[in-house]
Amino acid sequence: MGLDAAGCLDRGWRRVALGDDMIAVTRFDRSEFVLNAEFIQSVESTPDTHIVLFNGVSFVVRETRDEVVQRVMDYRKAVYGGVGRPLLSLVQD
Repeated sequence: MGLDAAGCLDRGWRRVALGDDMIAVTRFDRSEFVLNAEFIQSVESTPDTHIVLFNGVSFVVRETRDEVVQRVMDYRKAVYGGVGRPLLSLVQD
């Protein structure tokens, strides 16, 4: 795993004109689309993989739950240098 010459990860994450916060996923009809990784609230396997966004919209995709989670982690590593969001620090007055 790493970045290619265009700065894109090789595990399904794509840099697109809409922004760098997208991950590519596939509908059951094999058409690809991209989701903003920051808007994903949950990923469920029931047994199909459902991605639920914070606004309540959900998508059923061909990728497994683990593949979607890995793509989000890859995106966060590329953007934040780790798997999570930057930590907040408390300042005492």
